Amino acid sequence: MEQRKIMSLGRSSLVISLPKDWLESNRLERGDLVSVDVQRDSSLVILPGIRKESEPKRATLYIDPEDKEDSISRRLIAYYLNGYSLIEIFSKKIFSVRQLKAIRRIAGILYMSIMESDAKKVSIQTLIDESKAEPTSAIQRMHMISVSMCQDSFIALKNRDETLTKAVISLDDDVDQFSFLILRLLRSAALDPTLAKRLGLEPINCLDYQTVVHRIEYVADNAANISKCAIGLIEKEGNISENLLVVLLKAGIEAIDLYNTAVYAFFSKDISKSDEIIEQQKNIEMMDQEIASLAFSTEKNPTTICAICSIRDSIKRITECAANIAETTLDATVASENRSV
Repeated sequence: MEQRKIMSLGRSSLVISLPKDWLESNRLERGDLVSVDVQRDSSLVILPGIRKESEPKRATLYIDPEDKEDSISRRLIAYYLNGYSLIEIFSKKIFSVRQLKAIRRIAGILYMSIMESDAKKVSIQTLIDESKAEPTSAIQRMHMISVSMCQDSFIALKNRDETLTKAVISLDDDVDQFSFLILRLLRSAALDPTLAKRLGLEPINCLDYQTVVHRIEYVADNAANISKCAIGLIEKEGNISENLLVVLLKAGIEAIDLYNTAVYAFFSKDISKSDEIIEQQKNIEMMDQEIASLAFSTEKNPTTICAICSIRDSIKRITECAANIAETTLDATVASENRSV
């Protein structure tokens, strides 16, 4: 890093000179204007010219008639996460009905509107003002949906409530919507210090927030999986024995409590709670062994055993997510304390 001395100009002004190579590369001369932005870490960002709002990023995607819906969805998500606000999708021939349905579905999940549509072209655009978004609030709302999904999935399992299981599964799309929006904001903020400042984020925080968002989304996936298992048991008339169901529900409730506490500890930077969460993970591991033992000793129906194993695995995954978030809290808090010293 090049060092430059602060010099006096007149009685009260202090100045530094700008690198000649930088001036030449940006075609700046004496009298031209530059924009100066103070960052949260007290550093300065100097930009050539008057800072203007950047133009929305545009992308063009060409798809073949043979392209599968999942492949199209993945590519659209990739463009969205990398900050593209307007995506024009062209078919090399004519869109199939399934391709159009996939485009419309993913546009809805990504909070994008269809601006133009015909047999060979679809234009989708995001209308969200990223500078006015609040990542912390969005993550907390996403978390609350995932917690309600977890709680309702076990209530549905206990009461054999098929309507509730379907409601839980439908909420998974809402969590995905929040996930894509927040990840887009975090990726953009990590690359743009000015946007990070407006969002109230340090660039390094973006990595920690990204980890938490991925874990919350994964918890919601496992809540949906528990509900799918409950539907399978209802449809195939599988019954879990009372003793096993009690242990299964107890483990599930404890896993949800750990996960809920882990997220709140992350935002409150509570190191002691995070330590407790990691230690309490062992209790659920012991219950997991008890569930496995009861499942293979008391259950005879293969369908029921498979459902129990899948639910058991989801409980373990939720617990692991809680521990991962707790570890992220520890790492982020220590890093923050060291930066403030």
